[in-house]
Amino acid sequence: MKTFLAAFAMSASAVPFVAHAQSAPTVAQSIAGTRLDVSATGESTRVPDIAIISAGVVTRSVTAAAAMQENATRMERVIAALKKAGLADRDIQTTSVSLSPEYRYENNQAPQLVGYTASNQVNFRFRDIRNSGRILDVLVAQGANQINGPNLTLDKPEAALDEARAKAIAAGRARAELYAASLGMRVTRVVSVSESGSHYPSPPPPMAERSDMAMAVSKTEILPGEQKHQVSLAMVFELR
Repeated sequence: MKTFLAAFAMSASAVPFVAHAQSAPTVAQSIAGTRLDVSATGESTRVPDIAIISAGVVTRSVTAAAAMQENATRMERVIAALKKAGLADRDIQTTSVSLSPEYRYENNQAPQLVGYTASNQVNFRFRDIRNSGRILDVLVAQGANQINGPNLTLDKPEAALDEARAKAIAAGRARAELYAASLGMRVTRVVSVSESGSHYPSPPPPMAERSDMAMAVSKTEILPGEQKHQVSLAMVFELR
């Protein structure tokens, strides 16, 4: 009978509490009773309080110097607009500066150099999400012609993750109690708890490059909505 119960408990542990169950951690402690492995996930929701956006300037000219000069002039206006909007220096970061030649390829002919493309990209953190769309329109007016994002997130996510952790532990414990009751047993102790993964909202795919005219047709609006933060735990219980 004990062998049957142990086999049933081990089989029950293979049924995940969530769709994406994680493998249980290796447990060094000896277990006198029946071992039960449970995977559990906890969630919390929060309204994002920060938007991370990438804005860039791409310019083209027949010479490298001209492409870089025009790019620097337009990017200077973009940075000035960000600072005028209230962004601190710590919230603005240059992520890439590049210059590349452009060639024309024709059949049976050597590539012909036709000009250069200069690019300058900055990431900035905007703490007033509802007004960030207005800032994007201003950036386009000042010369930005590439915008990626926004990635809406929490500036300090630990409180949301801690809430998710507490819910995951409660869910795992409840599932263990359910299995124990079904087996005519009780949970005597928690042998181990391992955090097997945390989920942060993923950034959206980058927006395609648009012309100044297309961006200026209507006002850009960014809505924060709500985001889920998840924590997955692998828990081991002893049943008797």
